[in-house]
Amino acid sequence: MKRHTHLLSFKTLSALLLCMVMQLAGCGKEAVPPPSALPPVQKPPRKAVIPPTQRPYTINGKTYYPLPSAEGFVEEGLASWYGPDFHGRPTANGERYDMHSVSAAHKILPMNTYVRVINLDNGRETVARINDRGPFVKDRIIDLSYGAAKKLGVVGPGLARVRIEALGEVNMAGDTPAFLSHPDLTRGPFYVQVGAFLDPKNAHAYKAQLEEKFDNVVVLPHVVGYQTFHRVQIFASNDYRQAREFEAYAERNVNPGAFLVAR
Repeated sequence: MKRHTHLLSFKTLSALLLCMVMQLAGCGKEAVPPPSALPPVQKPPRKAVIPPTQRPYTINGKTYYPLPSAEGFVEEGLASWYGPDFHGRPTANGERYDMHSVSAAHKILPMNTYVRVINLDNGRETVARINDRGPFVKDRIIDLSYGAAKKLGVVGPGLARVRIEALGEVNMAGDTPAFLSHPDLTRGPFYVQVGAFLDPKNAHAYKAQLEEKFDNVVVLPHVVGYQTFHRVQIFASNDYRQAREFEAYAERNVNPGAFLVAR
């Protein structure tokens, strides 16, 4: 009887040990959380890629550090222009330079910044896009394309005192967030400016002369620095295409330096 009891106890002990092993194995599996409950693998942060045009660069022994943003940028100094010798060559941002477009080169402004350029000598202004680097000449702050220089009356003199104001930058989506208001050449009314005078008498005399041929001629004062220019403008059209045609007509028949403005 004792032998039988001993054998039963041994079997019972074996069964118990087997059950414990199975339970331990089962518990081991349950201890591993399902994949959905695992925390995501943390990847190392990707370093921001700085465009080549935003990296410091050295010209003639001097290092320039492009600005991360153009917002609030204002500068006054001398402007020059560049034309045929560079026409068709690559610009700093990879475009082909078109001397007839309205663009400009600047040493530190971000590429594709739109700037208002005001000629402090005659009151003319235009909006140009930065797509190149330069000018690398002492005391010059901006190099205008031939097209921009023509609108500002800089082609003949070669140099002019200007004020430049950052208007906005083209972002990755192609939008242009405006920092400052600027003429929107998609909506009328449009006028063509044919002259600017410091003496209001000269401006009104020119206006009277033009009124013999044109119906709507206006004189508008415009303060630039410490000077007031009296701009003489002729109404062109509310339609952009027609206004451009009138601008071309005014360039041929009124003033070669005539240019379109939007209000």
